[in-house]
Amino acid sequence: MPLRVVFMGTPDFSVPTLRAVVDAGHDVVAVYSQPPRPAGRRGLELTPSPVQREAERLGIPVRTPTSLRSADEQQRFCDLEADVAVVVAYGLLLPSAILEGTRLGCYNGHASLLPRWRGAAPIQRAIMAGDTETGVMIMKMDVGLDTGPVALTQTVAIGPEMTAGALHDELMHVGAALMVEALSRLDRGELPLSPQPDEGALYAAKISKAETRIDWQRPASDVHNHIRGLSPFPGAWCEVELAGKIERLKILRSKLATGQGIAGESLDDQLTVACADGAVRLVEVQRAGGKPVSAEEFLRGAKLEAGMRLL
Repeated sequence: MPLRVVFMGTPDFSVPTLRAVVDAGHDVVAVYSQPPRPAGRRGLELTPSPVQREAERLGIPVRTPTSLRSADEQQRFCDLEADVAVVVAYGLLLPSAILEGTRLGCYNGHASLLPRWRGAAPIQRAIMAGDTETGVMIMKMDVGLDTGPVALTQTVAIGPEMTAGALHDELMHVGAALMVEALSRLDRGELPLSPQPDEGALYAAKISKAETRIDWQRPASDVHNHIRGLSPFPGAWCEVELAGKIERLKILRSKLATGQGIAGESLDDQLTVACADGAVRLVEVQRAGGKPVSAEEFLRGAKLEAGMRLL
């Protein structure tokens, strides 16, 4: 039978799960999302989150509290008398009163193979670390950070040139289907729960601006993983001299290549760059204020020859 659901999510990643839960026939009585944020060139317009926009399209009431810590806000949640809360990339901590405020608990769709990559940036961190697989886990939430018992798991391979953007898009659909399966089993009283092991736990810290610059002094495999793990956002970058000016160049895609040289040195006229060990070939780049272009298109308008340095 349909469950009475509160959905809690914010970014694009969460939207397919909201749609899937609704399409499965469950009664989504309210959607919680982070408040609208300033947007536009001057930051004067408040833009609702992707989840809020989708909920409004579906005719579901939306709540956007800045915190769930107040007794009044917690009571409002409990007054919904929901069977379960579905949480996907919501972005706010859930106090105990919220975790215990539904009949069956709060279930989170998390984009990693827990306990590896608990935290805010599991997709980027998995690629940056060179992981060859990741996945989605449906977890019953507790007061810890992604520490609750796991109900369902689906593994996804990470290809050698897969970017964070491509992996994000695959995982969000895998997660949507897996959450619907979890709700079906939960409704039948057949959803298993297994405690997470302590061994192998890693924290996926939010990506900081300070770590987005490419360090050519690292091995080529690390540089390649860094580039694809930050693509398309926020984007790994370096600086290069073009037409007598130092420009920031965002690197969106790369390939491992053969070659040796001084770290950061262009080895040819095809954007092959030396690293501490080996080299990478830049495949897709973006100049400041420009659009993403292929290496070939970039080189038609910029002179970057062998021997030049990328900083």
